[in-house]
Amino acid sequence: MTTPSDLQTSSVDGITAPLRYPTFQRIWLASLLSNLGILIQGVGAAWAMTEMTSSADKVALVQTALLLPVMLVAMPAGAIADMYDRRIVMLVALLIALCGATALTAIDWLGFTTPDLLLVLCFVVGSGMALMGPAWQSSVSEQVPTETLPAAIALNGISYNIARSFGPAIGGLIVATAGAVLAFAINAFLYLPLITALFLWKRVPKPSRLPREHLSRAIVSGVRYIANSPSIKIVIARTMITGVVGSAIQALMPLVARDLLQGGAQTYGIMLGAFGVGAVIGALNIGELRRRMSSEAAVRACTLSMSGAIAAVALSREPILTVAALVLAGAVWTIIWTLFNIGVQLSAPRWVAGRSLAAWQASFSGGLAIGSWAWGRLTDAVGVDISLLVSAALMLVLPLLGRWLRMPHTGERGEDAETLADPKVQLPLTYRSGPLVVEIEYRVASEKARAFHNVMQDVQLYRQRNGAYGWSIARDIADPELWTERYHCPTWLDYLRQRNRSTQSERALDDQATAFHVGPEPVRVRRMLERPFGSVRWKEEVPERLPNEL
Repeated sequence: MTTPSDLQTSSVDGITAPLRYPTFQRIWLASLLSNLGILIQGVGAAWAMTEMTSSADKVALVQTALLLPVMLVAMPAGAIADMYDRRIVMLVALLIALCGATALTAIDWLGFTTPDLLLVLCFVVGSGMALMGPAWQSSVSEQVPTETLPAAIALNGISYNIARSFGPAIGGLIVATAGAVLAFAINAFLYLPLITALFLWKRVPKPSRLPREHLSRAIVSGVRYIANSPSIKIVIARTMITGVVGSAIQALMPLVARDLLQGGAQTYGIMLGAFGVGAVIGALNIGELRRRMSSEAAVRACTLSMSGAIAAVALSREPILTVAALVLAGAVWTIIWTLFNIGVQLSAPRWVAGRSLAAWQASFSGGLAIGSWAWGRLTDAVGVDISLLVSAALMLVLPLLGRWLRMPHTGERGEDAETLADPKVQLPLTYRSGPLVVEIEYRVASEKARAFHNVMQDVQLYRQRNGAYGWSIARDIADPELWTERYHCPTWLDYLRQRNRSTQSERALDDQATAFHVGPEPVRVRRMLERPFGSVRWKEEVPERLPNEL
């Protein structure tokens, strides 16, 4: 996970420190090659589509086919990343992508490619990468020591942007000289180094004290956490809206090269390369920008700059001016997404990190996929330049979202709190015993009732994030100093998980609530089975289940 200094790489030694560790070094170099291959394939697929059809809708759908799987698979992929060995998850994901890329190469080489088949196989490749994403991002902390983690995360971002700086231009040259089939073959080949690097990684799994969640329950837990996290919901909403509005520049870039600049595949590759160069510039300067501006101010400034860059691309008929505008667009586009990413990572604890990042990736890719389709349809009706001008105008008004959906303050991420011992019980509970009802009684002086109630609203959110439901707070009308907090957990196992998912900042909320308690007796906690199935043998011949039986 990141810290506020994730991308503040002021010293060369600091940014290269993770490369001293062989595992990270091998995986990073292999990922650089893999990113290069993916971008080369993207150029080949987009240009192959422009040669097969004149429909802007179909051309824009290439990006949709590559990105839509992230939106559809993200949450299950995030749950899988949190539940299973992330190394194995990444290997399986890469094999899926390799199969798609290999099939695309073979079919194009045999001359059987059609627009629909191209989109289907791009979707398969995108599905593999969608499955890999959450496991990839959340595994970095296992490859390097904690003190070098910020630099490692920054290096992974720079890896993609380096590839984006050169990959599209290389892809354009390859497509122009040898056709799209070579671009597809190179992508398939460049998956192999990353598969090898992951295979050589001798990861040591850290077994959990509690049984693994089932996939469906893990997905529900992730959704529940996000639904009760205002900061994550704000970032996801801003990400989706920005993706829909700003995706025009990337979705329509092949048509800009062909129709506005009268160029070919090489021109398209150079344009993508310019966007990638800008992305590297933005990534290298985001630390300085964050020191000077708040997240909200930085997002607003970058959005306005993006609006001007898109307008310049729409109006330009000179390649040099278009390239300059794309460098600016790439820089501010990268800064916007990095700020959104940091906002999510600093708001999510480790146990749900994969699922939180997956939800953010879904909103990001979903926004781009939906926007690409919409801009393609609009371009068929009004033309490339008008569509880009509409996108620029909408980007110009996006900063108004900050009035209602203000970016959260990105301070220190709350570290996981110390594991709590299981409560002592007298009933022979199993993990399936439940539902469990928890009641906590506080005695609070009347003059502090309002302050206590305000703290309990934050307690409600964090309990619900971590697995509780049916939360309530009640005040005794006969004894106004007596307050009772009450919530449910589906099973005893869910309660044990809920107790140990708290971060240090969430435990601090418990301490704040407890500090209001007055009187000679400590805060009283009751844990009860609402329907005691599994704790009573209704018939003598029914055997007792073992305490750890699921």
